[in-house]
Amino acid sequence: PSRRLARAADNFGKGRDVSNFKPEGATEVRQAAQAFMAMRERIQRQITQRTDMLSGVSHDLRTPLTRMKLQLAMFKNVDGVDDLSADVSEMEHMLEGYLAFARGEGTEKPAPTDLGMLLEDVVGQVRRRGRPIDLHLEDRLSLPLRPNAFKRCVTNLVENAARYGQHVSVRAGHRGDAIEITVDDDGPGIPEDKRAEVFRPFFRLDDSRNPETGGVGLGLTIARDVVRSHGGEILLSESPTGGLRGRIRLPL
Repeated sequence: PSRRLARAADNFGKGRDVSNFKPEGATEVRQAAQAFMAMRERIQRQITQRTDMLSGVSHDLRTPLTRMKLQLAMFKNVDGVDDLSADVSEMEHMLEGYLAFARGEGTEKPAPTDLGMLLEDVVGQVRRRGRPIDLHLEDRLSLPLRPNAFKRCVTNLVENAARYGQHVSVRAGHRGDAIEITVDDDGPGIPEDKRAEVFRPFFRLDDSRNPETGGVGLGLTIARDVVRSHGGEILLSESPTGGLRGRIRLPL
């Protein structure tokens, strides 16, 4: 029973389903198992409440923004309208970021996933936009994932690399008791003292407010949130190609 409890706690930490776990064994083990189940329910309830609130606020803000866009469209030749329209467009872009963040923490259930196919899909989408990307799959890679959330995570990382680098390389394979995914680019990279900060929500190295260059500052936040919800970690370092390396490590 104590080993089953340990396995359940480990699986829950990796974002996997433990709904079939039931307390059993000696009194002390059952008490520990009941405490674990209560903790699991509290964590899941807090995540659901946070997700619902963020999603609800984002949806509610869309209606007044749509009205503002329609009204601004009626004043095309008025001074300052273009700047206001740009601000409204940026707010819409930020709301999409909020919703993506909320979806990353949603109620999607883990399922056995072919990670190789998922990576091929992500790389293929970015390639169709004219970006040269190399993909190296060292092994057949399969593990339980929330596929939509994890695809969003990898897409954020690859698109970020493609935005700043001329050449991007994605590699995935087994590393001991984990699967590791690396994304390398030859862009300007990120200074070492800023690598922890870029994971903070809305932090942007690009001081401009142009969403076409710097986004809204949620891409890496979402990526780390999704990876950690699977029990993994994401790290940034200098790439051998001179730019930035993003490394995702997922426990098996």
